[in-house]
This record gives sequence, C-alpha cells and structure tokens, in this order.
Amino acid sequence: MEKNVSSVDFSMETLPVRQSSAVSIGRIKPELYKQKSVDSEEGNKEPVETCGKLSFALSYDYEEQALVVRILKALDLPAKDFTGTSDPYVKIYLLPERKKKFQTRVHRKNLNPVFDELFLFPVEYEQLCNRKLHFSVYDFDRFTSHDMIGEVVVDNLFELSDLSREAVVWKDILVSTTESVDLGEIMYSLCYLPTAGRMTLTVIKCRNLKAMDITGSSDPYVKVSLICDGRRLKKRKTTTKKSTLNPVYNEAIIFDIPPENVEQVSLSIMVMDYDRVGHNEVIGVCRTGPDAEGLGRDHWNEMLAYPRKPITHWHSLCEWPGRASSFESQGSCPSPKPPQTP
Repeated sequence: MEKNVSSVDFSMETLPVRQSSAVSIGRIKPELYKQKSVDSEEGNKEPVETCGKLSFALSYDYEEQALVVRILKALDLPAKDFTGTSDPYVKIYLLPERKKKFQTRVHRKNLNPVFDELFLFPVEYEQLCNRKLHFSVYDFDRFTSHDMIGEVVVDNLFELSDLSREAVVWKDILVSTTESVDLGEIMYSLCYLPTAGRMTLTVIKCRNLKAMDITGSSDPYVKVSLICDGRRLKKRKTTTKKSTLNPVYNEAIIFDIPPENVEQVSLSIMVMDYDRVGHNEVIGVCRTGPDAEGLGRDHWNEMLAYPRKPITHWHSLCEWPGRASSFESQGSCPSPKPPQTP
C-alpha cells in the first residue's frame, strides 16, 4: 500500500540555540570546502570569454528625473537548448540597488533577438556617477531553472555622453553563470537523529551578502523549505536582522523525517531581504540533499555518515532563477517508500 509523504509527520519548529552550544555546533572539513582567496585569484587571470553582443541606448529624462534605458537588440547569442537555439531575455538592474529591476519579453528560438523595450530608473542626475547598470542575459526554460548566458556591466554611465541625448552603446556579453554571481555566503549545520527521525538545520550566520537597498545594506532573513519531488511540503523562516550584510542568527529549524523518507527529500535555503513596503526579494539560494550538486550533496552525505553530530559548512549563494522553478509548487510527494513493518 502506497503512503503519501504529506501524511507523514513532517512537523517542525524553531528553537533558539544557546550561546554556550556555539563551540560544539559542528565540524568543518577543509577538504569538502575550499574557500576562494584573493591571492589565488590574482595569479589566475584568464582571457575574458564573450558570448555575443548587446546593444542599448542611454539617456536622462530631466522632467521625470529618471535614467532611460532602451534595450535594442542582441547578436550572436550561443545556443543553450538541445534544438540548437535559445529563448533569450534580459534583466536590468541599476546597482547598487537590486530591488528595482526590469525584464524584457522572452524571444522564442532566436539567437539575434530585437527587443526594442524602454525602461525608466528613477534616480537623481547627480547620483548617476555612483551607479552602475547591470544587464543579465538569460535563456528561458519552461520546465527547469533558467540558464544565465552572460552579463554586461556599465561602470561609467557617462562613458559616451552626458546623457542629454540618447547614446547608442554596443557591448560584448561576458560569459557568466549563476555560480559566478557574488551574492554572499551562508553558514549552517545539519544534524540527523535516525532513531527519532529528526533533522535539525541550524542557520548560524551569513557574510558578504549582496546589498539590496539603496542604502547599501539589506534586512536579511532565511527561509528553509522541505522539498520532495520538486514540491515544497513545509517552510519555516528565521528572524529578520536589520541593516546588515553579515547577520548572525544561531536559530535551529527542526524537521521530523522518518529514516525511510530521508533519501526522498532535500532542503532549499533562501536568504531573503525584508521590505516593509514592497515585496520581499531573494538575495540568494542554495540547496542541500541527495540530488543537490557539489558541496550541497557532500554536506548532506556527511550528515548521514555521522548521525547525531552537527556538521557545519559555509555555502556560496546562487542567484534565484524566479518562480519558474518547481520549488515554488506545493503539494504532496507521490510514491514514497512505505514504512517498514516489524
């Protein structure tokens, strides 16, 4: 008889971690996590790889007090789909603020899309010297995460003109992936008690988070979701830390997961920026579980290999591709393993 995972007691609660327990919160294995160092990057400079060109026009609207960005077209984009083509679209940010963003329409099966779309970023003219334009070119995928094709960063908005008249710009698109986006890191520990069927994820702290506010800071909290077959079964979040890019939490989130179901589930960890007025924005995300990649899978396997011991690692945050991912769907998990009978 098949049993639905939604009927399994996947209850959870948050418990504060006592300061005295911080010393024994887990073990870090250097061989499983190699941190990038500034020194190693300096000696490893490689030629920049490009993947097509992006054309756009910039001007300033003094009446609206806004930077006007017209995305014109892209040329010679790489094929990301097995059909030999791509479905490109472009995201635009005016850094350092990341809450205000725009996105073009998706152009189906087109490696030379003509966008011709206009966007306005409210900003004072005197502030433009402190701002940067960031274009991210993506390949849309209806069923999986969107693939990042590349990016264009305009460090100097006055590179060609004073923006009093529209100036057309052509820029090389630099190859980039979600892993290359520097969104910060999160430290958490995992601990599993097989006899009790209880898993504890302790959110310890984050560092060097991406600033999401115009003030150059963020109001971060962490949301943890229990995932099964791409469906979110449960979710829980930490408290919000105000105006910091290096928040410290030390908050435990507990899931009751029977041993017979532990290989069917994974955890999605999302670092969010709280917004009192608008929508809360995703700063970055990582995943741990048997189907995760890299350190996310290794951390999970180490937790299972050393039961009853908290295992701690730093994890780099990746860009959240949007609601197209199946993480956002909710429901039950079909055909889990039935519990063993004595």
